[in-house]
Amino acid sequence: MNSLTISRLDPLKYPLITRFYKTHYPVAKAKRDELTFVGYHQEQLVAVVRFRSIEQYRLLTGMAVAQSHRGSGFAHQLMRFCQAQTLSSADYCFAYPHLSDFYAQHHFQVIDVDQLPNALKTLFIRYTNSGKNLIPMHYLADIQ
Repeated sequence: MNSLTISRLDPLKYPLITRFYKTHYPVAKAKRDELTFVGYHQEQLVAVVRFRSIEQYRLLTGMAVAQSHRGSGFAHQLMRFCQAQTLSSADYCFAYPHLSDFYAQHHFQVIDVDQLPNALKTLFIRYTNSGKNLIPMHYLADIQ
């Protein structure tokens, strides 16, 4: 099995993430104030996930795996790392419908929009009103 070396992004390597997103997930925009984890395979950046703080909550955002490495299990490895190191009940994600099962495997549960904290609800509504098809999900460590 291929394995990743996962770590928190070194702020000096921020430009690498910007370039990575331009290549593999152009709609994503990395910000320096986000918690970012990166995955390397054979010393090559192949996966990234960011957590954006919004009030006392965090929004998992910008999860991406290099196109040439999709299907390798790297996204699952990155999520397992996040589950062990950082995820809590204060974490949410807005999943594209085709990815909701993936996030559900990592203890995110589909919730109703009205169950989102107000700051996240406002953001979710703004995103969906702009045409994005998203599903609100909440991380719950104790779900099976």
